[in-house]
Amino acid sequence: MSEQATKLPVKQAERTAPSGQSAISAWRPFEALRQEIDHMFDDFGRDVFRAPFGSMFDFEPAGQKKMAWSVMPAVDVTEKEKAYEITAELPGLDERDIEVALSNGALTIKGEKKEEKEEKKKDYYRSERHYGSFARSFRVPEGTDVGKIEANFKNGVLTVVLPKTAEAQKPEKKIAIKAA
Repeated sequence: MSEQATKLPVKQAERTAPSGQSAISAWRPFEALRQEIDHMFDDFGRDVFRAPFGSMFDFEPAGQKKMAWSVMPAVDVTEKEKAYEITAELPGLDERDIEVALSNGALTIKGEKKEEKEEKKKDYYRSERHYGSFARSFRVPEGTDVGKIEANFKNGVLTVVLPKTAEAQKPEKKIAIKAA
């Protein structure tokens, strides 16, 4: 029972900086850090609303599911001999919920998770909707063949392969150190 990976298209946008902005001012190195810290504090004390032994209806307070998804997905970035590889864990998503785009030297992975539950019983009706989205961007290293970038999605794991150019694959040259 072999499952097949689904190839996702990688969109390429024009390489123009917004009017009036330089490439340096468009890059905000502390913005992602600030958002991660905000999310960490959002998740702190999430179980305050839960009764010690569960509640009568076993429900989660409004927004708790959304807060759990608002945290960025786990991502691994590795360098191999012939390519760079970005692997993102995206459980519960389909390939149609994910977008991979290349713009201004940055690779962006976006996704949105939507979940709806509906439960009808004899004496009650319960309907819930949970959703959340994320976007992660990575600078594309020099020596990457941007025309050959591929994205594959299988079993909730997105793998983006950024092949190196022939020049970037050459072995490094060691420089001998002479004593003075």
